[in-house]
Amino acid sequence: MHHNEALLDFTAVIKPSIYLVDVDRPETWSRYKKGMCDRCMASCCTMPLEVRLSDLVRLELVDPFEAEHEDVKQIAKRLTKMGVVERFNNKYELFTVARRASGDCRFLDAQTRRCTVYDKRPMTCRSHPE
Repeated sequence: MHHNEALLDFTAVIKPSIYLVDVDRPETWSRYKKGMCDRCMASCCTMPLEVRLSDLVRLELVDPFEAEHEDVKQIAKRLTKMGVVERFNNKYELFTVARRASGDCRFLDAQTRRCTVYDKRPMTCRSHPE
């Protein structure tokens, strides 16, 4: 057996890791299974985070008065200009929170890999398996 053949045989048994997942393409994500998050390294906290206005109020990024009286598009414009929001889907009123250059959620501590806003976290995160 040549060296190249052995290399090919070896690579055929390597299983793909979560790092090969394209976070921007949900069809590449793994379905949740019991025990999947037992040794969590916050891999899910690299996926795009879509939030509603109520989440932004809970996170104290939007004032409750502003949320009640200002046009949601104006709020989205302000947060985009501040770099907090990456984009806004007007039809569904969903804000996509801007991620760090590393792809991490802006609320994830880079060293501990723990959420820095856990008590105020958005509903998407609250409903995610723990």
